[in-house]
Amino acid sequence: MSTVIPHWLDKQADLSPNEVAVELRDGTKVTFSSLAENSRIKARQLASANIKKGDHVAILSGNSIEMMEMIHACSYLGVVVVLLNKRLTAYERKQQMLDAEVTILITEAEEADLREIKQLTFEGLEQLEASKEVQLLEEIELSNVFTMMYTSGTSGFPKAVQHTYENHWWSATSSGLNFGIHKDDKWLIPLPLFHVSGLSTMLKGIIYGMPIYLLEKFVVKDVHDAIMNKQVTMASVVTVMLQHLIRHLGEASYPESFRCMLLGGGPAPESLLLQTKEKQIPVFQSYGMTETASQIVTLSPGDALRKIGSAGKPLFPAQLKIQGQGLNEAGEILVKGPMVTHGYYNREEANKKSFDNGWLATGDVGYLDEEGFLYVVDRRSDLIISGGENIYPSEIENVLLQIDGIREAGVTGREDMEWGEVPIAFIVTDREIEIRDINLFLRNKLARYKQPREVYFVDQLPRNAANKLVRQALKKYL
Repeated sequence: MSTVIPHWLDKQADLSPNEVAVELRDGTKVTFSSLAENSRIKARQLASANIKKGDHVAILSGNSIEMMEMIHACSYLGVVVVLLNKRLTAYERKQQMLDAEVTILITEAEEADLREIKQLTFEGLEQLEASKEVQLLEEIELSNVFTMMYTSGTSGFPKAVQHTYENHWWSATSSGLNFGIHKDDKWLIPLPLFHVSGLSTMLKGIIYGMPIYLLEKFVVKDVHDAIMNKQVTMASVVTVMLQHLIRHLGEASYPESFRCMLLGGGPAPESLLLQTKEKQIPVFQSYGMTETASQIVTLSPGDALRKIGSAGKPLFPAQLKIQGQGLNEAGEILVKGPMVTHGYYNREEANKKSFDNGWLATGDVGYLDEEGFLYVVDRRSDLIISGGENIYPSEIENVLLQIDGIREAGVTGREDMEWGEVPIAFIVTDREIEIRDINLFLRNKLARYKQPREVYFVDQLPRNAANKLVRQALKKYL
């Protein structure tokens, strides 16, 4: 039987009505009671647009208070929120909305390239009269799906990860058990709310009764100012962000009240960790993915230099094991816990392959040392992590093969000082093709961060005995 709790935003508005829920860079502060009231109004306006319980509603927006209210509004109607990455092309967004069986797209501004999808802008929603007939949900059934967001798939097409309220609840709870919850905490979000890290932090604010300092995007001086002058105590970043922050910090130091820099998006270089130690920046390295509703393994600052390269240990309700291996032997990382998704939307084969008796096969390779600390050896072997964004080579290859004249395509990552890695493409052609024509085609099909930095023409691609592309061998071409 599913657990039912009071609606978490209503509950927090009742417990802490006048406490700040969200603070913006321009000084705007929104209380929990205002956030709840505004979200409920938006829910009634959505209902007047014929949005009903069980519908899939896509949201395309940058970080804003309107986006936060819209996500909460959907929860009052029992609507599933499909969060779209703003960095994707119109082509990619359309494919995802069709796959997710979206009823309507809610967006900041009308998307001309998506006219075939029913759209409603934030401004258009404000013009609608709030429905008085709809019965807003007063309780949350934790087993219900609340959000879906796409993660790049090894098959070349992204899959929608379904997150239940329970997944988000336990993600917040386990993080709180790990870091503790202090009465003066304020968590900075410089990451997009359409990413699992940003979304999970937003929901932590509601569940903890903690203010969120929301930035529209990562700008190094704005993040620096928030830590130095806005009483921010915790921040979520990826490696490239931390590198920029350290350079900007110079000889200065962060306030003693700043107690956590949660670092995701891949292992941190040893040189970076040494810099953070020297500057006394409390960095918590972590391992997680969209499927685990954010972090599931975290390394404390106390162990950061003793266990360089480690992601840490599983959070309190989580379990981890290495498939069929002993200590210090690398194998596939399996995870289990109440924050782990129950499956992908409409992906029966992928679910059979990835889930077994509650255990998620991550596709990542790692090992455990004698003390139980996890070391991630390879992020899904072929995965490219660029500035914290996951890029699957197969997705780029599939688009390249749509170009007339390209017979074969292979993509791998090349190390990059700023982004960690960037994608590089190798192609086999049966006619002469201009690089500029390839780049022009990709510009309309792939997000900018997925577009190969360089394209090389080769006579053949490295393949194994089964004729499968060996992407790791492509690195030798570099």
